Amino acid sequence: MARFTDRTAIVTGAGSGLGRATAELLAAEGARVAVLDIVEEHAQSVAEAITAAGGTAAAFRSDVSDLDDCLATVDAVAGALGRPQVLVNSAGVLGSSRSEEETAEQWRRILSVNLDGTFFMCRATLPHLLDGGGTIVNIASNAGFMGQPFSAAYCASKGGVVNLTRALAVEYIARGVRVNAVAPGGMRTPLTKSFNLPEGASVDDLRTIMSKIGVSQPEEVATCVAYVASDDARYMVGSIVNFDGGLVCYGGGFPQ
Repeated sequence: MARFTDRTAIVTGAGSGLGRATAELLAAEGARVAVLDIVEEHAQSVAEAITAAGGTAAAFRSDVSDLDDCLATVDAVAGALGRPQVLVNSAGVLGSSRSEEETAEQWRRILSVNLDGTFFMCRATLPHLLDGGGTIVNIASNAGFMGQPFSAAYCASKGGVVNLTRALAVEYIARGVRVNAVAPGGMRTPLTKSFNLPEGASVDDLRTIMSKIGVSQPEEVATCVAYVASDDARYMVGSIVNFDGGLVCYGGGFPQ
């Protein structure tokens, strides 16, 4: 299958986890992939792995929380790989704390990467997408639909991504750009492994956000992202695809 032949795709947060899995899958399906990550060595490693596997990729260090950096990076991608036609916003950060102890620094960091960064990359890429058509897939989360303890900033950021996606979708539906989101639940990535409970909290506090079928693998979610980004999903506009082991359909968790 080669659904992205002769297309340039930008994937943020592509140095690891879902971003990496998505970049590798799009490249395997023919895309020229811009591998963006704030850690330059991680981006370079992924780009080299894609190239070694027979794909086409280039690495770019990018801070998605900085609009000027996003604008410069997207222009560099266009110069190196051609007009971007696919954008996958996968860059994200986590942080846990009791809300009465949340710091302004951590709150702003999570919002600036997860929400500002998603918009800034859309802002930077849209002029290119509008010049011939394209698609955006934002990575939301089941946290954008349901409350999660010790994660107020993360929930707020992903709730913002959900409605940002819908807003952009209706704005650009008649101009040749499709905007959708995929909302994973638990996923086995370096990011989720970094989640630590606040002192005195118990894993029992998280039971309502745990699926009965465990967690997904990034490669599984990447197949969904690739479908949404492809022409197979031509009629999908403004959709938020839940990929969360049934959590949202059960109203936010399973009885234990």
